[in-house]
Amino acid sequence: MIQIIQSYGLMLLGAMGKTLELTLFSLFFAMILGMIVALLNVSKNRGLNLTGTIYVDAVRGVPLIVLAFFIYFGLPAGIKMMGIQNFRLAALQAGIIALSMNCGAYMAEIIRAGIESVDRGQLEASRSLGLNYNKSMRLVVLPQAIRTMIPSIINQFIITLKDTSILSVIGFPELTNMGKTISGNTFKSLQTWAIVGLMYMVVIITLSKIAKWVERKVNFGR
Repeated sequence: MIQIIQSYGLMLLGAMGKTLELTLFSLFFAMILGMIVALLNVSKNRGLNLTGTIYVDAVRGVPLIVLAFFIYFGLPAGIKMMGIQNFRLAALQAGIIALSMNCGAYMAEIIRAGIESVDRGQLEASRSLGLNYNKSMRLVVLPQAIRTMIPSIINQFIITLKDTSILSVIGFPELTNMGKTISGNTFKSLQTWAIVGLMYMVVIITLSKIAKWVERKVNFGR
């Protein structure tokens, strides 16, 4: 195990950096997408509400690995059929899109639940003071909802971090993919995957502790 760390330690740390990079980018875009879909889901307009519901149900109903294959292989093939020959997505781009779409569907439900946890009277009171719906949602409801959403968002970050391992199937050089390479080169599967597992464990336990700390702070502030 020490020999693997000495020989491949920097490569493993680089792969963990790629994993965190992919996770952060995906979570950023998932937050934007989730916010939009959540607002559609709480809208009184039935058409908008149906659009948000269809997106959440459709994405959550498709395994992430299938979504990744569709975006990385299927989407360029479809665009090629339309006459655009040189279109291709890099593994990082396809990974961010797939994870953002997947995480965005779950984030939408987190945000929707956070919005609905705010007493309806808050929205009605702000409307009675002359604020329109958009301003009432932005200035009154969302600031209160965010407090209840933060622990769930951190937990979703942890889930997304673990989901990056699935993207090794499209060749993205994240930690699991690097583990496969090192295991194949050294023929030391037990030691290699023990190191990879420990690296995931350290990061995920750290994030879990942060989530619990934030949750305590949020509950204490109420």
